[in-house]
Amino acid sequence: MEEHSPPASTPLITQHGPRHKTNLSSELSGAVGDLGTFIPIVLTLTLVSHLDLSTTLIFTSLYNISTGLLFGLPMPVQPMKSIAAVAVSESPHLTTSQIAAAGISTAAILLFLGATRLMSFLYRFIPLPVVRGVQLSQGLAFAFSAIKYIRYNQDFITSKSTSSRSWLGLDGLIIALSAVLFLVLATGSGDYKDQDFSQEDESQSNQNRKLNKRLRFLSAIPAALIVFLFGLILCFIRDPSIFKDLRFGPSKIKLLNITWEDWKIGFVRAAIPQIPLSVLNSVIAVCKLSSDLFPEREEISATKVSVSVGAMNLVGCWFGAMPVCHGAGGLAGQYRFGARSGLSVVFLGIGKLVIGLVFGNSFVRILGQFPIGILGVLLLFAGIELAMASRDMGSKEESFVMLVCAAVSLTGSSAALGFGCGILLFLLLKLRRLECSDYPFGFAKFKPKSSADDEDDLVV
Repeated sequence: MEEHSPPASTPLITQHGPRHKTNLSSELSGAVGDLGTFIPIVLTLTLVSHLDLSTTLIFTSLYNISTGLLFGLPMPVQPMKSIAAVAVSESPHLTTSQIAAAGISTAAILLFLGATRLMSFLYRFIPLPVVRGVQLSQGLAFAFSAIKYIRYNQDFITSKSTSSRSWLGLDGLIIALSAVLFLVLATGSGDYKDQDFSQEDESQSNQNRKLNKRLRFLSAIPAALIVFLFGLILCFIRDPSIFKDLRFGPSKIKLLNITWEDWKIGFVRAAIPQIPLSVLNSVIAVCKLSSDLFPEREEISATKVSVSVGAMNLVGCWFGAMPVCHGAGGLAGQYRFGARSGLSVVFLGIGKLVIGLVFGNSFVRILGQFPIGILGVLLLFAGIELAMASRDMGSKEESFVMLVCAAVSLTGSSAALGFGCGILLFLLLKLRRLECSDYPFGFAKFKPKSSADDEDDLVV
């Protein structure tokens, strides 16, 4: 007699085979999938807060290589966004030492939560609709920013959009929209990398065989890498003087002098808003998204991810490297463009290391001329991929919690506020399903209502 296993929840990504299909071109393409977030923040911190670009590139390259080998997945290394936002948007701007103090403070707390396994406790007990709400809000926030990058010129120093982008030009709308069309044609909805076209039989029609052949060809194109390299070429065409401004060799790495005042300002102004975002988006959401995208692999431990974030920053921030984390948006972006293993981030790390050692801080001249519209295109696909993680809600009640959490996160510009509202709403909905019966001494006893009871009746 055939055994029937209990129904499983609907997987986020439909699997077409026993494991993900991958190849070298896919990993190379996926390696640049999160640069739409990385480049604007690094460029802004370099221009406004005098971040040492060479040091940041070298340390983040080592982080990429280490996490790629440690996790075996395209685990991203992204800037701590809340710290970066405070550093450049509030007045007075944070200094490099204050940014480092904020990163070290955040890292110490994440390391503590990981080492004591409190992070794993949080991961197990936070309701899935609330996690999905955080992911949806982050994904939509990326997508909204991406549309601004595509439509408007950007002043990263003031973190504001300026004039509307012209249609023509080397950073015009036509180039950005052409990149969008190319990526859609090459990558489709994003799941083409997992399709197995190898098993063709006689029952397939000629039309299906031609379709499989075309999709197989498209799946071999490193689409995101081509778009990024095209953007680099445009940098030199837009400003040929870049060539003579390049200086070879890395900057000297030195230990920062962090005063007590730096610790106080960095912790209060930047670390406090960053900590809940790191817990939710850099650890919990990353672990959940990785289990959705790679269900055939062993689930990544929240403890391991939390310790990883803590260890990275407790080393690099002391030398002036940018505070970093593992972001769900970066994982979604790298997956969207073909990354299926740790090899993709190892490639990215090698690329950053070469740039940091060869060009050093002069590479900021190239980043300053990179077409913002193309960065917006890469960020758009990463944001949409992350937002699509929310499509697995199985009931109206779960969707309700998720959407309220996402709405509050977006309008309040705080994942922590949305998270708190989502938890409260989830508990209220659970409480609504309880009924009361009297204790002998007049106290109320709560018990779950049976499915036969009318939900609208309150029994006392």
